Amino acid sequence: MASSPDVTSSADNTPENPESGPAVRRGRVRLRRAAVMAVPATFVAAGLAVLTAQGALGVQFAISGMPFVVTADKLEGDGFAQFGALDHMIENSPNEGDTGGQVLVVTSVVKKGKLTNLCQSVDLGGIQLVLTAGDKGTKVDVENLAIDSDDITGDAAFNNIEIGRDSSTFDKVGKQGPAGVYGQQADKVVITDLYQHNYAATAAVFKLPDLHMRFGGKGCPQ
Repeated sequence: MASSPDVTSSADNTPENPESGPAVRRGRVRLRRAAVMAVPATFVAAGLAVLTAQGALGVQFAISGMPFVVTADKLEGDGFAQFGALDHMIENSPNEGDTGGQVLVVTSVVKKGKLTNLCQSVDLGGIQLVLTAGDKGTKVDVENLAIDSDDITGDAAFNNIEIGRDSSTFDKVGKQGPAGVYGQQADKVVITDLYQHNYAATAAVFKLPDLHMRFGGKGCPQ
């Protein structure tokens, strides 16, 4: 993850989401596809055109196009918002594929939060770089965290959520999205068994107790 004093959609890198067994997936909220945590299908279909036309989400840095996985036993956040975004790679990036280096994402913003048993992994071409923290009794602290994801799963609970609000009118996280873009915000959020497939992250504060970084053959466990 990258750190920044401003909450902005941005980037990093990681592996493809490994398949989990049906028992693990069963009962989880597939937030990308559910109304509670995801941009609706109609928005996704029109999203690239809308966001490109508005020049939405001028990201703070060009993403590498290598996704990274983040998992946590629990995310607890005070002040939460989500909105659609479009991340961009550098021109002629080797990872641009057939999208011209653009990735349609959902930006999730947490004003202040704590994560239990955090894991982050990125596939570096057959070997995984794995980071763990907050797994020995002291939680990871974050402030003004913004993560750009194209897949999120977990069991989520919200306090005072507003779904379908124009993202330019957000007032719970100190960050607003583009005018006319679908968004949602809540006073509080708790997500257990969190999984994110991400392309970018920024945070004003990112405290990692019991930090451990290593190379290995496997990424974050599902």
